[in-house]
Amino acid sequence: MNRSGKLSRTRRGSVLVESSFAILPLLALMFGIIDIAFAIFVRNTMQFAVRQGVRYAVTSQTMTGLGQDDSIKAVVRTYSMGLLDGLSPDGDGSRHIAINYYDPIGLTLLAGAGSNVGGNIVVVSCNGLSWAWMVPLLRSTAPMQFSVSSADIMEATPLAGAPTR
Repeated sequence: MNRSGKLSRTRRGSVLVESSFAILPLLALMFGIIDIAFAIFVRNTMQFAVRQGVRYAVTSQTMTGLGQDDSIKAVVRTYSMGLLDGLSPDGDGSRHIAINYYDPIGLTLLAGAGSNVGGNIVVVSCNGLSWAWMVPLLRSTAPMQFSVSSADIMEATPLAGAPTR
């Protein structure tokens, strides 16, 4: 400042340059934190969705007109809040949901009718999901790949028998 209290012409330009040097890194840091937080939110939401699918599976319930596996997939899609289709590279999230039943003694994979009887272990998983970073500075040619899964033991088989898969 000179004696009259006004900024000199050379000081006015330096304030603009200095503020841009301070604001750009702060904005990059802020958007990076938001991006990482959203990635954590996406993974936690998908983990919650498969947990709800397992909780539905262990009760041997089915939706009207659907088999048990299709009912479980519908529950997972519902609880994924639309993220399942968005995270699937091909846009069809139901193709990435896997439902497997295991024998609790030998941990062998069971297939076909009767594999969903009480006492067996059910594993619901979503594999091959990809997340592309929102902030362009963090984005690479290969998006982050992740999978989520959950497992539990099936409850006793209903008197009518195990539902069709």
